[in-house]
Amino acid sequence: MTTSRRLADRKVEKFEKNIKKRGVGIETTKKKGNPYPVGPIVIGFFIFVVIGSSLFQIIRTAMSGGLA
Repeated sequence: MTTSRRLADRKVEKFEKNIKKRGVGIETTKKKGNPYPVGPIVIGFFIFVVIGSSLFQIIRTAMSGGLA
């Protein structure tokens, strides 16, 4: 093999290795960001409102005789 042929073969090999690596990102096992889109205070407030309003409705229905 001549020197230029060996040099060309090295360049082709390097290029082919680079082609095989394309599209491969760094794999991480750790998730980024907050797992919950809202905070625990907002969730607690939402639960308080839902349960409180349902209890209020049950009490109001019981007080009116159950047929309203």
